[in-house]
Amino acid sequence: MITNIFIQKSKIQLITKVISIAYLLLLSGCLNYIQDVNIYPDGSGKMSMHYWSNLPYDIDSEQLKNLTFFNSDFLKKEFTSDYYKLDGIKVLTDSLDGTTHAIIDISFDSIDSLNHSKTFKNSNFLLVEDNEGIMTFTQNVPPVSYDLKTDSSKYSITYKYTFYGKVYEDNSHEKEGNTLIWKFKPSEIDSNKTIYAKYKPFKLKETPEWIFILTGVIIIIVLFFLLRKSK
Repeated sequence: MITNIFIQKSKIQLITKVISIAYLLLLSGCLNYIQDVNIYPDGSGKMSMHYWSNLPYDIDSEQLKNLTFFNSDFLKKEFTSDYYKLDGIKVLTDSLDGTTHAIIDISFDSIDSLNHSKTFKNSNFLLVEDNEGIMTFTQNVPPVSYDLKTDSSKYSITYKYTFYGKVYEDNSHEKEGNTLIWKFKPSEIDSNKTIYAKYKPFKLKETPEWIFILTGVIIIIVLFFLLRKSK
């Protein structure tokens, strides 16, 4: 995952307006990361990796293009893999709060296959089905380097997983229907941190579009008769 890249130690230096991620972190003191994943019943799915940070206000748009981890060309090279499909990369700056964001979208045929990519080499995704059709999902949360724990109150690492099925057991911090959410401060993450969930997948990969259309038609018909009756 993206935090595997952030925890690497790098030298702090400026070379022709190129600012390393370590320098960026020291200046801003703030880094946030959200990994938003949808896992379909067959183990395939999609993932959005979103990270953002407050940047020094004296950096202009041209310098911004040279920030390694906010550079689209670099990110395309870094996140191209044989083990998943790179669906899109977006880099933007929020004019309201001055934060700069990078969003990387990927899709995969099997979440276990992500373990073979350099991006997720320390995540150890595991999805196992038992004899009753219950799926057990686990993922290791890579530890954050000590340097990034010094002021962990300023940033967070969040995992959001949507499972297309009935969830029976998990160790998440929050729930929104079938979406489980884990939120960590860097100081809370150690080498033994693991997220997990047990669920029974729905038979359908996704709700067919015709169900939504049929539901909409029924609602319109019911409203029509109710309005007609009220007259």
